[in-house]
Amino acid sequence: MTSLLFLVLISVCWAEPHPDNSSLEHERIIHIQEENGPRLLVVAEQAKIFSQRGGNVTLPCKFYHEHTSTAGSGTHKIRVKWTKLTSDYLKEVDVFVAMGHHRKSYGKYQGRVFLRESSENDASLIITNIMLEDYGRYKCEVIEGLEDDTAVVALNLEGVVFPYSPRLGRYNLNFHEAQQACLDQDSIIASFDQLYEAWRSGLDWCNAGWLSDGSVQYPITKPREPCGGKNTVPGVRNYGFWDKEKSRYDVFCFTSNFNGRFYYLIHPTKLTYDEAVQACLKDGAQIAKVGQIFAAWKLLGYDRCDAGWLADGSVRYPISRPRKRCSPNEAAVRFVGFPDKKHKLYGVYCFRAYN
Repeated sequence: MTSLLFLVLISVCWAEPHPDNSSLEHERIIHIQEENGPRLLVVAEQAKIFSQRGGNVTLPCKFYHEHTSTAGSGTHKIRVKWTKLTSDYLKEVDVFVAMGHHRKSYGKYQGRVFLRESSENDASLIITNIMLEDYGRYKCEVIEGLEDDTAVVALNLEGVVFPYSPRLGRYNLNFHEAQQACLDQDSIIASFDQLYEAWRSGLDWCNAGWLSDGSVQYPITKPREPCGGKNTVPGVRNYGFWDKEKSRYDVFCFTSNFNGRFYYLIHPTKLTYDEAVQACLKDGAQIAKVGQIFAAWKLLGYDRCDAGWLADGSVRYPISRPRKRCSPNEAAVRFVGFPDKKHKLYGVYCFRAYN
């Protein structure tokens, strides 16, 4: 038979007066109470960390015992595990595990992650060469014997959200096609948090687009009749979750800093699309992608009033200083359209990657 015994021993001693020591207390009560061991605590000193693509970042995490100042009890090995939470919080993706001298990193994190270990209770994770896909929330879990605790840290990237629809036109992408469309334009599908921050910064777009959690939403800063009605309040409008295979919408993409040079190619003549591709190659570069023109405009303040071809066959130009005949009312990447590739003539924007 198994039983659980919680023991509090209270000993009451009745002492008879001693002839040689009449000053002794007549009554003594001694309490002996068993205490629980020190509880493991995991703490992230910062809830959000900001970085940019190509940089290095440290996600903070330290562990303590609640009733002691030491990192561990010494009776069990400390196991540290870092995982990334998916945007819908339904799954965790393994990033890094350490126990004693054993270390293991996973997937795209291999060779890019390691523990800082500045002290014996430091479980902070260093991520090098930040990728767009690294954006998100990370969980630090520390396990010692039967005790464990966790902390969550958000990694935010400095960047820009932009709406995207393909040459086929409005509402032609299912969720998986939307993901690929963003990747093709040097970006990833945006999260709700990224779209919300873009809305707070003034993004106004009436077409609904996919987000990384599978929802369909759009940001409105100027309520109007075709976009929810004049009397509605500004905000991010939510269409809810739709069938990822069958439902079709636009997409909101997110891009960050790039490791290269974005520029308008000075050329003696205007070009067809194929000529534009070849002109960039001849200049030691490639025709630029939509994500690259948005990153150059938003993060570097790139400003050019010349319309130019981009890799997806669209023609655009970035305006950071609004002026007459060049987006007089707002700073924006102006969209000309998807012209006939064989007959329409424009300039071209190129991108040369740094080695």
